[in-house]
Amino acid sequence: MQLTAPELEILKCLWQQQPLTGKEIHQRMESLYGWSYSSTRKTLERMAQKAYVSVEAQGNKKIYTALLDKVPTLAAFVKDFSKRVLEIDGALPVAMFSGSQLFEHDELNELEAHLNNLQKK
Repeated sequence: MQLTAPELEILKCLWQQQPLTGKEIHQRMESLYGWSYSSTRKTLERMAQKAYVSVEAQGNKKIYTALLDKVPTLAAFVKDFSKRVLEIDGALPVAMFSGSQLFEHDELNELEAHLNNLQKK
């Protein structure tokens, strides 16, 4: 799976608080990317097609929920980045994520397990 930067940002929004309406997601994306609502909507549609998010219609609103679990998704993203960009083939120290605002303290053990599992593959 190769997430684009906007797809990752949308998932991060949803992992922090979900479900969210398309409008709520757009407000966050607009401040990051200066997007029109149609750009946000199109990205969400593609993410639903890729099974990254689920969409539920409630009247004229669409409600989105992440289908990808945060820790395994971020572990795969970090491992891919470290290998492709930084050319690191070895294990990644989980301590480098201890200051991250994305991970709760109890998620670091889960992250370590996922990174170790990816290292073995």
